[in-house]
Amino acid sequence: KPHSEAGNGLDASDKDDAIAIATYDNLFGMYQPDAIAAYNVNGRTYLVTANEGDSRDYDGFGEEARVADLALDPAAFPDAAALQADTALGRLTVTQTLGDANGDGQYEQLYVLGGRSFSIWDESGNLVFDSGDAFERILAQTLPNSFNANNTENNSDNRSDNKGPEPEGLALAQVGDRTYALIGLERIGGVMVYDITNPTAPSFISYANRRDFALPFDEDTFSATNEDGDPVPSAEQLLAVGDLGPEGLLYIAAEDSPIDSALLVVANEVSGTTTIYAIAP
Repeated sequence: KPHSEAGNGLDASDKDDAIAIATYDNLFGMYQPDAIAAYNVNGRTYLVTANEGDSRDYDGFGEEARVADLALDPAAFPDAAALQADTALGRLTVTQTLGDANGDGQYEQLYVLGGRSFSIWDESGNLVFDSGDAFERILAQTLPNSFNANNTENNSDNRSDNKGPEPEGLALAQVGDRTYALIGLERIGGVMVYDITNPTAPSFISYANRRDFALPFDEDTFSATNEDGDPVPSAEQLLAVGDLGPEGLLYIAAEDSPIDSALLVVANEVSGTTTIYAIAP
């Protein structure tokens, strides 16, 4: 995914105290979908992907690095010193396994984990649509004080350096003659809704998030500890703050619903809650 193109920007820093969605030359994203679903339009199959991103980290091998810790090719990045500042690309997490094509130890290109988006692909694997930087721009408008927050800290910008809102779960809904994509955002939480009836021209419909961002919720307020002695939220705190970390999404059509209304069931990994939304036509 070319993050140099207009509409494909990203906020790359968790240390700039700002919402700064921008494009950068020689910066690419790896789509790396978590959830994939398929639907049919005029006899053709299309795949919908939630482009979360994930790195490999095993004993003896880890691919993650921050841009500030890499040697950048001066021809590809003539402004390397400025780019590697913490308020620019310095904090951004990338893979070390791509970008050094000639093996000289200097990176001509940088590849981030995930696409921060959802995509639609045709049955031959060609990209038909990508939501670009729309998720981050929608969040900047709707939740500016909690933009790119993690799921264990309200009112922060601590995921901009690593996959941003992190789209993970995905369900498709057929409501009347319209098809919708329902995409869960693992970090800041909530569900994005897009009309994908026309796979080449989806449109944003709504964003729902039951998380309470007004509550104090971070390590300084957590009242429990895990087995390592690290502070974690108590069950009472989790219930109070609402849904955290949507992982799995399930659509139930009206004809299969016990209340004769289409439903969306969301399983939230961090809060341990399950939420059922009614879907209105």
